Amino acid sequence: MSMTQELTMALADRLDLACSRRTAIGRLTIDHPGLSTDDAYAVQDEVVRRRIERGERVVGAKLGLTARAKQVQMGVDQPVFGQLLSGGIHPDGAPISLDQLIHPRVEPEIVFRIGERLTGPRVSRADVLSATESVTCGLEIIDSRYADFSFTAADVIADNTSAAFVVTSPDTQTVRDLDLALVGLMLEVDGELVSTAAGAATMGHPADAVAALANWLFERGQAIEAGWLIFSGGLTAAVPLAGGSCITATFASLGSVSVTAV
Repeated sequence: MSMTQELTMALADRLDLACSRRTAIGRLTIDHPGLSTDDAYAVQDEVVRRRIERGERVVGAKLGLTARAKQVQMGVDQPVFGQLLSGGIHPDGAPISLDQLIHPRVEPEIVFRIGERLTGPRVSRADVLSATESVTCGLEIIDSRYADFSFTAADVIADNTSAAFVVTSPDTQTVRDLDLALVGLMLEVDGELVSTAAGAATMGHPADAVAALANWLFERGQAIEAGWLIFSGGLTAAVPLAGGSCITATFASLGSVSVTAV
């Protein structure tokens, strides 16, 4: 479909209202089955524009569907990309109120802080590592605005890839002498181990995911800006965040990060 500006605004209205009321809605593609990824990114941009108008600012970007099996399942041939806003930054270890969320889940990720503007075309893993000021570990709290966390790729793109909050460890490392593909992690819920993974779970190497983002942004006339945080993609399946629970991710060489729900 070729979407009109009026329809873009209407779909952004639905998502904006769902977020502010903390009420899940049906997928946009139920009523608009022809919604393309380009259309969906236009809706995402409008949702983000409204948040900027309300006083937030873009502080980075995030990737989703970085696992090839998940891309096949969702019918896409590349990751999906979302925008991180200042209102979504949450302190490590600080409790987060579930009253401001619908049905949150948590994913552990390797996080890049970019020191130099990174622009395509043909950005490589080496380019990303060269431009990286530091890396750390993080938890992304995702909160789809769709009922039952049920969506297509176009739906999740429009919903800013389910972005809600991000938490980063205060500990940082340089990428020198650190093979991010081999960095292992343990994900625990209330002290019980629920999953393990390594950095290679994100497109073989998390810096490759960041390179894909830079090249995609170049096609839109944009770039990864200096100072941005880049959440490079979930390394495990997302786990639900329930009241009173504490989720901790411990990464080899990168430290640990946690969030507690109240």
